[in-house]
Parts: sequence; C-alpha cells; structure tokens
Amino acid sequence: MRPLIPDDRLNAASLKNAEKARYARHFTLPEVGPEGQRRLKAARVLCIGAGGLGSPLTMYLAAAGVGEIGIVDFDRVDFSNLQRQLLHDTADVGRLKTESAKDRLSAINPEVHVTLHETRLSAANAAAIAEPYDLIIDGTDNFPTRYLSNDLAVLTGKPNVYGSIYRFEGQVSVFAPHLGGPCYRCLFPEPPEPGLVPSCAEGGVLGILPGIIGAMQANEAVKLLLGIGDPLIGRLVHFDALSFRFREIKLRRDPGCSICGDSPTLTQLEEIQFACDMTPPSLPEIDVHQLKARLDDDTSFVLLDVREPAEIEVACLPGSVKIPLGELSQRLHELDPSTEVIIHCKAGGRSAKALQILLDAGFENACHVQGGINAWSREIDPTVPHY
Repeated sequence: MRPLIPDDRLNAASLKNAEKARYARHFTLPEVGPEGQRRLKAARVLCIGAGGLGSPLTMYLAAAGVGEIGIVDFDRVDFSNLQRQLLHDTADVGRLKTESAKDRLSAINPEVHVTLHETRLSAANAAAIAEPYDLIIDGTDNFPTRYLSNDLAVLTGKPNVYGSIYRFEGQVSVFAPHLGGPCYRCLFPEPPEPGLVPSCAEGGVLGILPGIIGAMQANEAVKLLLGIGDPLIGRLVHFDALSFRFREIKLRRDPGCSICGDSPTLTQLEEIQFACDMTPPSLPEIDVHQLKARLDDDTSFVLLDVREPAEIEVACLPGSVKIPLGELSQRLHELDPSTEVIIHCKAGGRSAKALQILLDAGFENACHVQGGINAWSREIDPTVPHY
C-alpha cells in the first residue's frame, strides 16, 4: 500500500533528539522506524468532531506524533459529554470543544500542531477546510455530517476513516473508492427519515465504547499514513461490547452509487442536499418563552413529553404526559383530539416527528417546542439539568 505523505513534505520532516526519545518504541518496530516516524510527523489529518470518537482518536494520533491534527467542531462542552469525551474535563464545561481539545492535545504532545476549525461543516466550506489534509476521520454523531464527510472524502480523493457508536455497539471501516473500496453511500445510499434512527442522546451509549472504536480508527489512520498493514478497505468491523465479539463484514462497491459509481450524479459538494434535517419545516411551533407564558397563564392544554423514560429521570417538566415517540402511534387513544397538545423532547427533533404523527391523526390544535427541554434549561430554568 502506498503511503499518503508527499515526498516533499517527508523530506522536510526531521526529528529532534527529544522526539527520538519520545517515539523510541516506534523506532524499534521495523514497520515504522525513523522513516515511518518522519512520515507521521509530515502527516496532516482532519478529524470531524471533537466528541466521543474524536476524543480518543485525536489523543492517540497526537501521542503517535502525527504532525498536524485539524479539528472541526462548533459545539461547547456540556456536563453530559464528560462520561465519554475524555478530551474535556469538568473545568472545560461551557468552553468551545475545539479550545479544550487543543489544550489537551498540546499537553499530550507539544510537538503536534493543532489547527482549529470552529464552525459547522457544510457543503459550502468543507472542500476548503479539507484541502491541506491527507486523510479524513469521521467522528460525527449525526447523519447529515456523516454523509457530508463521506462525500467530501470521495470528491477530494482522500481516505475516510469511518466510525460510529450506539448503545453497546460500534463500527469501523475505511471508505476509499480511489483505493478500490466502497464509500458510505454504497452501503446506505440515502439518509434515514428524521426520527427513524435514535441518536445517542435518545438511546444512550456506554461511555467506554467510543474509546474502543476511536482507538481502532486511530489505528487505521496510522496504518494508512505509514503505508503498512491491511487497512479496512472493503471491510467493516462490528463490535458488540456486551458479548465482546467482533464481526467482520465484507463490503463491495456499488456501480450505481450516486457519488462513486460508474455514472455518478453527485459531482460537486454544492449539489448535495440532505433529507434528514432534525426539524421538518412548516410545522406549528412555539419557543420556551411562549411555553412558560402558557404555563404561567394556567390555560388548559396537554404538555406531551415524547422522550425515553431514562431521559425523564434526568430532567422533567412537571405536569407533562409522558409517551415515548416510539409508542406514540399505538397510544394515541390516550390523548383527546379536541384538546390542545404542546409537545416537547430534548432538542426539538423528536417532538417535530411526534407532531407530524398527531397532525396526520387529525389533531388540529397541536404544536411543538423549539429546542426542547434543553432550551428550557438554558433560557428559563437552569436548575433543570441540561444533558
């Protein structure tokens, strides 16, 4: 396998005595050695996301001596992140994740240059952000950005080291059509419908799992940068933490893939549109200030909470009727269609889905709450836990 680092950059990379001491255990590996370590120092890696997966993979890449690590993220550290996102600690709550990530990675290895992209990745900015880097690592937690990461990698000819986690299970692969393998769209041509696949916030995730999957992603990235071993191109590894079983699934390229197939229809990032926005448009909605006014007025309506029971244990608005989104269609008889229904969830995605179910069932006086209970916590009552 041909390594990814251009010769001019490799020739310019030299190791100081302190670096030789730091990477001594790499030097004794014939597959790495001094030249391999210079390749790592010359390498540039873009990590999309500084959360559960981004934490371990960037920490291991920094410790391994990858010369430049770019991080794309726009979020701030929340208490609920600390259970699994080891880039950040309690003192970082409220800070931009990119800032706390840079501090942590620089503490691990001051020789590594950390480049911050404090923005939401979009079709408009993705190509410019990715241009200087040798490979892309997908540390995302949502479908729009996952598809964008894939499409960005395909259109720029860079390997995409993919990882995903949910509850007790994780997956790792390398998507690289230019190296003979499939891309993510070969497996899943289109994003799922909104609300169909629960997020980690809805379904939960074992805090240790992203450490395992993220370390596997870092392993694949280093192999690609060094040009050694057998990378996960055309293979996907599934890990079940409860049974501690690994399963390998063979993947093949889809000739009809819309972006890497024989006759692609997606040829520019600007052409890409996603059908899985969290909140469908044109649905009746109110904000948390309007909800508070309604509660203060003590007018008659049903406040419907469509989150999961475990989430309600964390934070709850008093007086709400609790029906999880997955049970709503079967339990509509518990609601009166003639009564006004105001729906909320964690952040607005599930409540929009629930609202559509009610509207389709003939509930004419219903709306949902923008931003959900987390917006209530931020803007109305900070004693309600934000998770």
